[in-house]
Amino acid sequence: MDRLAGIQEFVAVVDAGGFSAAAQKLHLSRSAVGKAIARLEERLGVRLCHRTTRAFKLTSDGHAFYEHSVRILAELDIAENAMTSDKEQPAGRLRLSVPVIFGRRCVAPVIADIARQYSELRFDVSFTDRPVDLIDESYDLVVRNSALPDSAVLTARRIARQRMTICAAPAYLAARGTPRNIEDIAEHDSIVYGRDGNTRPWVFPNGKGGTYTARARSRLILDDLEAAADMAVAGMGLAWLPCWLIRERVHSGTLVRVLPDIEPLVFDTFAVWPKAPFMPARLRVLIDALASRLPGMTGADGEIKSAA
Repeated sequence: MDRLAGIQEFVAVVDAGGFSAAAQKLHLSRSAVGKAIARLEERLGVRLCHRTTRAFKLTSDGHAFYEHSVRILAELDIAENAMTSDKEQPAGRLRLSVPVIFGRRCVAPVIADIARQYSELRFDVSFTDRPVDLIDESYDLVVRNSALPDSAVLTARRIARQRMTICAAPAYLAARGTPRNIEDIAEHDSIVYGRDGNTRPWVFPNGKGGTYTARARSRLILDDLEAAADMAVAGMGLAWLPCWLIRERVHSGTLVRVLPDIEPLVFDTFAVWPKAPFMPARLRVLIDALASRLPGMTGADGEIKSAA
């Protein structure tokens, strides 16, 4: 026995408000739809609806069965779409929002590789540090350097782990001395990241599951991490920056890590997208690639092993 027989026709009649409209939608005759529902009622042993040539009305049993039927058909759609999604070639447009520097230095190369691999994919990428509303602004995915608050409409996956370090130019350290501990930082000029009047504190793990904050004298406040790294190279003070950003500068000798034995803060970066019953192949391919390629997720996280 086909236990789904008649259910699709029954739901279609309720949704369409009558047999004729449902028959047209299903590309069946009105008689075929009526017989399918009659057989369903006979199998269930209940009357689902009262119908005449002009009227259609659900019974109390019909109301209850309709609610269950809608959920059953929705679950079937989800299962079928999930199977199809696993087999389909990624195609279509993805609209993204990513942080400016992290996006340009870390995310953009991943997007370029995916675009080369899948010719039917199209990307519309906004590079901004402005918090965006994913739903209202119609983004398919945003990359955020912060945890996702509880949400009924969004879901998230960690795609990067960024290690922070203090650095400075050799010339600055030669002139001002090298800090021997966190407390010494207060005696130095510092280059601090800030946006909209708020500055980012220099935070370090305390070894007890919490953190403590270094007192940094903010001589320069910049809202661009790349500019902060350039200022540090120019000898303008200490800077607290992601390892991936300064790695090449450290290897070339234009910057030196300060207090390298201090355990660094590691903060997570997330991909965030609207909740949906299934994930399109184009979105799944992008998220998987970001999670496998970005700093901190595979061991190749840009951590600097030495200052030389």
